Amino acid sequence: MMVNCCGLLTANKEPVPLKSVGVELEVRDHVATVVSTLNYENKEDKPLEAVFVFPLPGDAAVCHFSATIGQTQIVAEVKEKQEAREEYDDALSSGQQAFLLEESEQSPDIFSLSVGSLPPGESASIRLEYVTELAVQADDGLRFCLPAVLNPRYQPQGSGGSEGASVQVTSVPASLVPYSLSFSARVSSPRPVSKVESNCSLDPLQYLNPEQTQATVKLAAGHKFDRDVELLIYYKDAHQPTAVVEAGQASAKPGTLMGDPVVMLSLYPEFPQAVMSSVASCGEFVFLLDRSGSMDCPMDRSKRRETRIGSARDTLLLLLKSLPMGCYFNIYSFGSSFQHIFPKSVEYSQKTMEEALKTVEEMGADLGGTEILNPLKHIYSQPCIPNQPRQLFVFTDGEVGNTKEVISLVKKNSGSHRCFSFGIGEGASSALINGLAKEGGGHAQFITGTDRMQPKVMQSLRFALQPAVVDISVTWDLPKGVSVTVLSPPITALFQGQRSLIYAQLTGESSKAAEGCVTVKYSLAGHPSQNQLHFSLKPAEDTGLTVHRLAARTLIRSLEMEERERRGEQDKGVKKKVVEVSVQSGVSSVFTAFIAVNKGDGEAVQGPLVRRNVPTPRLMMMACSMQRMLCFDPDSLNGHKMIKQSVRNSSLRSLSLHGWWTHTTTALSTSRAAAEPACKSKLKSGGSTAGLFSNLRKKLGALKNPHQMPPEPQDLLSSCNEDCTEPKQTPRDPLLQLVSLQKASGCWVLDPALAAALGKTRKKVEKRKPSSVNQEVWATILALIWLHGFKVDAQDEWQLLAMKAVSWLRAQNASCVTECVEAGNVLLGCNVKKDVLGL
Repeated sequence: MMVNCCGLLTANKEPVPLKSVGVELEVRDHVATVVSTLNYENKEDKPLEAVFVFPLPGDAAVCHFSATIGQTQIVAEVKEKQEAREEYDDALSSGQQAFLLEESEQSPDIFSLSVGSLPPGESASIRLEYVTELAVQADDGLRFCLPAVLNPRYQPQGSGGSEGASVQVTSVPASLVPYSLSFSARVSSPRPVSKVESNCSLDPLQYLNPEQTQATVKLAAGHKFDRDVELLIYYKDAHQPTAVVEAGQASAKPGTLMGDPVVMLSLYPEFPQAVMSSVASCGEFVFLLDRSGSMDCPMDRSKRRETRIGSARDTLLLLLKSLPMGCYFNIYSFGSSFQHIFPKSVEYSQKTMEEALKTVEEMGADLGGTEILNPLKHIYSQPCIPNQPRQLFVFTDGEVGNTKEVISLVKKNSGSHRCFSFGIGEGASSALINGLAKEGGGHAQFITGTDRMQPKVMQSLRFALQPAVVDISVTWDLPKGVSVTVLSPPITALFQGQRSLIYAQLTGESSKAAEGCVTVKYSLAGHPSQNQLHFSLKPAEDTGLTVHRLAARTLIRSLEMEERERRGEQDKGVKKKVVEVSVQSGVSSVFTAFIAVNKGDGEAVQGPLVRRNVPTPRLMMMACSMQRMLCFDPDSLNGHKMIKQSVRNSSLRSLSLHGWWTHTTTALSTSRAAAEPACKSKLKSGGSTAGLFSNLRKKLGALKNPHQMPPEPQDLLSSCNEDCTEPKQTPRDPLLQLVSLQKASGCWVLDPALAAALGKTRKKVEKRKPSSVNQEVWATILALIWLHGFKVDAQDEWQLLAMKAVSWLRAQNASCVTECVEAGNVLLGCNVKKDVLGL
């Protein structure tokens, strides 16, 4: 059947009924309200059902869904999911228009929107609203992320979830997204807004009042859909503890969640400086690194040479050099299978550090899929080492389908460790990254665009080296007649400068002038401490029901986790409670869905419905995996396993090319002998795999019709002989070069490699050495001067390893330190004072 190819088209030449997406963001202090408007239009000559699978922040509370057709607005209701689906199907079968919005069973950051019975020539406008809290970053900025990129999620074989596998994600390369995005933000706070930054081009910030407490900003025209839209919002004063009391809904019954006032407490604990400056000298540090094919993607399209896996290797170098003597460590990596460097965690020493670094240098994105569950199970099966608290660091681009299963496992083992998670690149699942840290009592970081991974990871290592906060308790002091029901799960982790949120329902009557007080008690390094916050019980104005919806979302997530842990038991009470809270609050859950049916007097829609899947943007990840498989690991073609594995995990699934790969991998095996010499000779002459396969990328990217036969495999392999010269790899970063030479004890040795890293000859370095000082002391002081003199802007990255060097120097009781510092400054052309070095 011929399709009239006009208007919006998918990569498969199908008309797309979604015309545009408009997003309005309102940020009040640290809470964001997001209103998305999706405009659909059916330009075909038959009625359509449009299905759009898209990402939202994993902790969003979706609280409003409505549709406008002509002059008629239909507001959706939250109903039990199966009931909503049946109502949707019944409406479509009777010719009525219907709209269904539901959350994925496997991951709370993926939603499916179905627009049913859109007649020929008809338009529909969908309004979707959600609220979310903004996370505090290392530099005190608040991070908002509008996920625009939805990469295909790897679904491990045999993983649970009846619906997870049935969510069909239709995606196209970001450059081919056939609809537009407009985005505007309004920011307001009691404190002045100092700046707003983004990974996307913004129009200039516009202040709305002289105090600069309100401002607006817009996304510049021409957004390419090649990245998530990230905003970083900075206020002039550091974050302060606050409490917001919100009045209940007038129409709701008193004593219920929506009928009673709800309080949102934002706590920012301040720890004694003496405790914070001390660094633990013990701990078991387990690093878990994603080596799936998608980790071969560039960190940032403007600097294509630095891949995610390359940046992770550099980060592991810094981590290993910064660990304290006396601790234990191990490194795991995973893809379709998993590996570990040591059978069990080993004591940190020069020997074990060197062995680990040698293995890390050879790590590539060559392990296929993204099966994180099995390595986690293996780590948790290892007995904990007495007096060595376990700290788990997880690095992943977060493209997994069994998110809830993974998070449940971490929660189950939360008593034995802290989990620090890092989402790498565009499209990393916020539900996975935030969930790992939240349930593991750790801290989450996202590395996108031009962000450097190293400073964010080193901040988390500093958190991990801080003494763990234990025995956390929260007590309430409220007026007589007022009782409290805490809706948030218990606080399991507190970190300096990081916010902890508590939601609670307040039941009973009090005078408007009444005050409440909450006290957080905890023990830090053996010292009992407490923070208090006094707050007025008078409800805030103009918050709508934002706090109630966030509180409902928090309660719903806790109950969903409890239901998952008790799955298999006969008791259905927890699921029933989730549905009850969801319906009452109007906030979606995994067991409910938004349903709207146009029951107006219009004529029934005639004719069979045609389904149109609206594509979401994704990043092209196949080409980098193909490059590595074909040239660097030709033997992997023997069983075709790696190509098939990578294809199953790749974005090309959405182009319906499954059948072609059997034919292709067979042909590639037989053609390998001819291809290998060409690949190897090009690589020897200074070419790169990126260059070798630029034509392959073009040919794969050009495939638009699912029924169109792709190029012959031999034609793809001939790409090895075209466009394959790129400049040789850039030399190693000078900072990493110097760091790589540090010993596990913290010192450096005086050798030609150190002299070269300092930009001097060994002869010059030795000539300047004070005669009474041994070579290691001199070398270590020179390295410290170089770091402070030339890399002070990267201090977050090397601060811990420098502290280790200073501790080593103090242990030497070296004389003539002042003379060494003076001589070192002269040699290196610096002016770094001894006290700045910490000596």
